[in-house]
Amino acid sequence: MSEKKPTSWRRLDNAAKIFPSTSEKTDTRVFRFSCELTEPVDPETLQKAADKAIKDFPHFLSIMKKGWFWYYLESCDLPLIVHEENRAPCSQLYFPGRKNLLIDISYYRCRINLEIYHVLSDGTGAVQFLKTLVCCYLTMLHGDEWEKRPTIDYDASRTERSADSFQKYYSKVKGEKRKRVRRAYNIKGEKRETEDLRMIEGITSVKEAIAAAHSFNTTLTVYLTAVFIEAIHEEMTVRKQKYPLVLMVPVNLRNYFSSETATNFFGMIAVKYDFKTQPDDFSSIIEAVSETFKTELTKERLSVRMNELAALEHNPFVRIAPLGFKNICLKAARHIKDYGETAVVSNIGRVKMPEQLLPYIRMFDVFVSTLKVQLQLCSFEDKLALCFSSAFTSSDIERRFFRKLADHGLNIEIRCSDIDELPEPPEEEIRTEETSDIHEETSDEISEES
Repeated sequence: MSEKKPTSWRRLDNAAKIFPSTSEKTDTRVFRFSCELTEPVDPETLQKAADKAIKDFPHFLSIMKKGWFWYYLESCDLPLIVHEENRAPCSQLYFPGRKNLLIDISYYRCRINLEIYHVLSDGTGAVQFLKTLVCCYLTMLHGDEWEKRPTIDYDASRTERSADSFQKYYSKVKGEKRKRVRRAYNIKGEKRETEDLRMIEGITSVKEAIAAAHSFNTTLTVYLTAVFIEAIHEEMTVRKQKYPLVLMVPVNLRNYFSSETATNFFGMIAVKYDFKTQPDDFSSIIEAVSETFKTELTKERLSVRMNELAALEHNPFVRIAPLGFKNICLKAARHIKDYGETAVVSNIGRVKMPEQLLPYIRMFDVFVSTLKVQLQLCSFEDKLALCFSSAFTSSDIERRFFRKLADHGLNIEIRCSDIDELPEPPEEEIRTEETSDIHEETSDEISEES
């Protein structure tokens, strides 16, 4: 009989501390990464691959508990069981008081789904685990056909993968004076009666998208962010244009600070556009978005923002406050924060896989739970996935977004979680199909979280 492994625990990283206090059934703080293969998934092999892959990410085998002052993660011996998809994407993974894993692996036809509660990891860490899982799976199935076994370019030690990089780079320096949160334009509309998100995915060519961006003398991320802003603007009433439109953009801090962590290590920047005082033509929007990225995406600016957030955690009065009081304050802070945000756009960037695996993989995509409208970008080879998740019943913003891309010459395949809510095809070349589960210059600087 094998001995039981000793239990270990670790604090939540700085970015994760807000998620337990603000998670709810309608915003689970869960995100889903999927890999669509060219052949049906073999469940038995996928289970073996999961058992092997999780050994390199042991900190994912954790449950969350309440302490007197903060939540914390505790290691556990619960098995990671692969199963056929049987619930809505981004469903709740954290249940207060329940001992369960905060990670889930499922499959449906040719698709492998990885869902993670945001407390465990951000988009970059989740992608690394999914890449490892898919590599193990395909190697078990097809490894005998190759002369050389594939490896994922991620050689961080287990200690590095579970490290808290916020603590590593925290510096007690005086930050900028906090500005009062100004109300942003908030998207209104009928919310879905169920907890299910409405998800719409557009698939297009990376080369076509880059060509469209270059036609406006900008990068792909700036271009798609500007299209999103323009699509939202067309749904704003004249009266509501007195409020600025504010898109929040998660930033992968690993691109600015040396880190191999698979836990959370991201920041946020705000892209603002005020149609009351700024021109409403597309070129002006692109120019403003580009300028914001140039100004905000520097190590110095991101360091200041990172330290401002971490300073709250290190405040002695905050540290001794009981968890119940912290929960009330964090929920109130989240409400104020939402007051100043319109939507979110997140670019995971390119997902690279070993050459031997390419014939067996069609694409990757990502969806995130939200109380607003969120656009996630993810590319693999020449396939760019434009993934919308929304809490609203209306798909007007998504329809305008894809119509604008079609007007710029992009061919788009549209897939939706609900066939009745598919965006109206703007052109004949846009193909739509129902799916039962939505279940080179793509910018690598901007990446999720949610």
